[in-house]
Amino acid sequence: MINFDDFAKIDIRIGEIKSAEKVEKSDRLFLCKVDVGEKVERQIVSGVAEYFDSPEALIGKKIPVLMNLEPRKIMGYESQGMILYVSDGKDLTTLEPNKEMGNGSVVK
Repeated sequence: MINFDDFAKIDIRIGEIKSAEKVEKSDRLFLCKVDVGEKVERQIVSGVAEYFDSPEALIGKKIPVLMNLEPRKIMGYESQGMILYVSDGKDLTTLEPNKEMGNGSVVK
């Protein structure tokens, strides 16, 4: 359990995946460039390759991004956030707004 003050620290915003490619020498990782309404797209490494036919299947998706996660190097790439997905334990899919929302919109 976390308290409300901890939850209030979480910054989740809507972003749009602009590009995605498989990380060389990895069966699990995609390298995504995500527009979250900032001047520069964020680079996010995501371990979801087994759930999608190709990285291109993610391009254009509007997804929630955890913005204030400390950057981390993964296979030599800096990941600048985390894309949030939905999983039932067997499968995984994107979680998208049900109407058009601008990049950078805050998830509350």
